[in-house]
Amino acid sequence: MDQSPTGTTTDSPVITVIVPTYNERDNAAELVGRLATALQGQQAEILFVDDSTDDTPDVVRRIAESAPLPVRMHHRERGTGGLSGAVVEGFRRARGRLCIVIDGDLQHPPELIPRMLDRYARGDVDVVAASRYVGEGDAHGLGTSLRFAVSRVSTAITKAMFPLRLSRSTDPMTGFFLVDRDRFDVDALRPSGFKILLEILVRSEIRMAEVPMDFAERQRGSSKASMRQGATFLAHLARLRFGKMSVFAFIGALGAVANLGIMWLLIQWGVPYIWAAIVGAEVTIIGNFLLQERFVFHDLRAQAAGGWIRFLRSFTFNNAEAAIRIPVLALLVEVWGLHSVFAAALTLAVAFIARFVYHSLFVYAPRKKQAPRTEPVKIVTQAQMVQTPRSAES
Repeated sequence: MDQSPTGTTTDSPVITVIVPTYNERDNAAELVGRLATALQGQQAEILFVDDSTDDTPDVVRRIAESAPLPVRMHHRERGTGGLSGAVVEGFRRARGRLCIVIDGDLQHPPELIPRMLDRYARGDVDVVAASRYVGEGDAHGLGTSLRFAVSRVSTAITKAMFPLRLSRSTDPMTGFFLVDRDRFDVDALRPSGFKILLEILVRSEIRMAEVPMDFAERQRGSSKASMRQGATFLAHLARLRFGKMSVFAFIGALGAVANLGIMWLLIQWGVPYIWAAIVGAEVTIIGNFLLQERFVFHDLRAQAAGGWIRFLRSFTFNNAEAAIRIPVLALLVEVWGLHSVFAAALTLAVAFIARFVYHSLFVYAPRKKQAPRTEPVKIVTQAQMVQTPRSAES
C-alpha cells in the first residue's frame, strides 16, 4: 500500500523519482536529502518501491514525515520481476509523467539530475540515460577489475545483439535514467532482473541521449550482483533477442534430453521402452512447467489464472499430447523399424510447436496493450530557475 507524509503534498507532480530498494535502510535518509536538493524548484515526488526483508519501509516512512519533497512508499510482498519489476510497478504508480529511475545504494549521483533535466528539456529525446562509458563518465564504483571486465563484455555483447536499437547507447544496462512514461507502453515491458532500461530501449521506438556519470563506490550495504542475477540477465537477453519461443525451445530441448536420458537408463535396467517413455514424459512434463514458469512466462503469471490451475492446464495438455505421441512412437518403432530413442526424438520435435502455441494462448493470456499518450512535458530547467526566482515565503 502507498503511504505518503501528512502535511507534505504535491497536487500534480511533473516528476516522479522511482527508487527500487532491497534492504537499503542505511542509505535512504542521505538519498532523500540529496534528491531534494537536486530537485529544488521542481514539482516532484519520490516513490520508493521496496522488496526489502529488513525495516527499510519503516525507515523511509519516518524520513517522509519531515522530507522536503513528498515521499511515498510501496512495499511489495512478492518481488516479482526483481529490480526491474519494481521499476515497472513504479511507472504504474507514478503521479508524474516524467520518471527518473535511480538505485537506492547511492552509487548513482542525484546531483546529475539537473543536467539530465536540461538535456531532456531540449525536446528531441524521450530518454536521458546516465552513462559510465561516455565522455568523462567513470565506472570505478564497480570495484574489482573482474566486475569492470564483466560489465564491458556484457555491454559489448548486448550492443552486438541489438546494433540498431542500441546504436546511440554506450551503457544500455545503466540503472540511472530519465524517461517520459507516455512515450512507451508500460504494459509491453517484461521485467526480469535489473536491466529495465535495456528492456525499454529494445521494446519501443524511443529517442535517447546520454550524459556522463561518475559511478560511485557503495558506502553502505552489500551489492545485489550474483551468479543468479547473471544467469537471469542471460536468459532475459535471449528472450529479448529471440523471443519467448527460443527460450521455450531451449527448455524443451533440455526436457527432451532429460526425457531421452531417463528412457535410455530405464531401458538399460530392463524396463520396456513404452513404460520407459511414459516415465520420462511425466518427469520432464513437471520439470518443463517449473522452468517455463520461471524463465518463459513469468511476466504473464500476474494476469493469468492461479498457479495450480496453470499447472493443471499444462499437465493435462502435455499428457494428452503424450497419449498421442507415444502410440505414434510405437508405430515408428514396430512398423517402420526406427530405433526407439531416435523415434522418440522425432516425436518430441513435432510436438514442440503445439505445446508452445497452447501455452501462449491458453495457459498464459497476454494483457491488451494501451496506446501511449504523446503530450509534451513541461519542466523547469536550471536556466529558468536562475532567470525566474522563486516567490518569497510569507
